[in-house]
Amino acid sequence: MKIAAFSISRAARGLAAAALLLVATTPAHAVSIDTVAREAILIDMSTDTVLFEKNADQRMPTASMSKVATMYMVFDAVEQGRLSLDDTLPVSERAWRMQGSKMFVELGNQIKVEDLIRGVIIQSGNDACVVLAEGLAGTEEAFAANMTKRMHELGMNGTNLMNASGWPHPDHYSTPRDLATLAVRLIDDFPEHFHYYSETEFTYHGIRQMNRNPLLYRNMGVDGLKTGHTEEAGYGLIATGERDGRRLVLVVSGLPSMQARADESARLLEWGFRQFDAYSLFTAGETVDRLPVWLGDKNDVPLVLEKPLKLTLSKEQRRSLKVSVVGEAPLAAPVAQGSQVATLKVTAPELDLEIPLLAGEPVERLGLFGRINAAANYLVFGAP
Repeated sequence: MKIAAFSISRAARGLAAAALLLVATTPAHAVSIDTVAREAILIDMSTDTVLFEKNADQRMPTASMSKVATMYMVFDAVEQGRLSLDDTLPVSERAWRMQGSKMFVELGNQIKVEDLIRGVIIQSGNDACVVLAEGLAGTEEAFAANMTKRMHELGMNGTNLMNASGWPHPDHYSTPRDLATLAVRLIDDFPEHFHYYSETEFTYHGIRQMNRNPLLYRNMGVDGLKTGHTEEAGYGLIATGERDGRRLVLVVSGLPSMQARADESARLLEWGFRQFDAYSLFTAGETVDRLPVWLGDKNDVPLVLEKPLKLTLSKEQRRSLKVSVVGEAPLAAPVAQGSQVATLKVTAPELDLEIPLLAGEPVERLGLFGRINAAANYLVFGAP
């Protein structure tokens, strides 16, 4: 017999529960918005929910936004002990001659790694990128090959990187979705190094430069990540900010000016924070419902989720949210703890999730006399 024995009132009770994340990438497009950006994606990192996307899988030049990938490699090397923040690296002629945005490293000098990190993140130094790349892999080409391989391991299969700085190259590209994935992984994997992205200025070689991320100066909770601009790419930005326990990640590209980049990025992030909220429905192991068991040493079994369930929903989706349990009842004993015995179905406009429900405890099969007694009760009183 199919059952649907769960009401929204119980879901509402669970909204007050503190939960983390059930990984289930879900669109939440019930509220519409558009953008003048050529490509864009906005996600709620706490629930891995896409709030908005436009040409999110379109291959595009990254410009300096791919410097986030370079920093991922550097932070990874620091965490593995292959590099220290206090180490110094030599400046080659190739690094010294780099054009575009610069940290202004001196030829032949030894530069502290932490200074190079700030030179890349705050000053967007192409020269600092080359110093780090050569220090880690010997050549920038070898570093780029290693970096592309690592990005693919992170799931960024639409990405190919030919250099450490994002310098224009026909085979150097990524996608907005890949860059959002990279941002999430950098924040998650290296929280102890993320603070560099919120620093607004850095002085090196007597030259004071300001962080190019315009949203750091708008008092809107933004604390990263990286701008980019070339003639082909237009103006782009990977931005992230946190409010009330929700962290959003935005990638925009192809904007016509610095002002458009600043204003459009701020508008999209504000929309994401204002129009959506994150709701905790159930904690891991919390009893969602119970199913009757036939011929078991217990009359029923609790249904639980393996992971917490937290969803990002628009106000319209929240009002229309429906939650139900679907499965066969009664279950036949024995029932193994942790086995899937039902499904939690969650629906709302543009949302349709089916999540396994597990047996929260074991139920053993009754012995011979117990089964005889249960059968006798069935004949007299009907189904359990």
